[in-house]
Amino acid sequence: MDVIDRYDLTEEDVTRLIGMAWEDDVPFEAIEQQYGVPEDDVVALMRRRLKRSSWKLWRERVSGRPTKHAHRTRMSESTSRRPPNARPVDRRDRDV
Repeated sequence: MDVIDRYDLTEEDVTRLIGMAWEDDVPFEAIEQQYGVPEDDVVALMRRRLKRSSWKLWRERVSGRPTKHAHRTRMSESTSRRPPNARPVDRRDRDV
């Protein structure tokens, strides 16, 4: 059974789904939440609908990319271990 038939997607849904998958900052989990299509089926749909060269570029770009996986994004967005309301560190105040 085809991905489109399995999830009862319209052509408009497929176009939006491909657009979301193409975006670097839209995680697969967001696509699954909106359309009910898991990552493996998104990959299969992209492979089937994109030209071979476009699919290869997309697959190479998203493989291992933290922003395409929500559980990895949370870890990578953290730039500081200080609490949000903590005083900034001023190196001039330190005794050297």
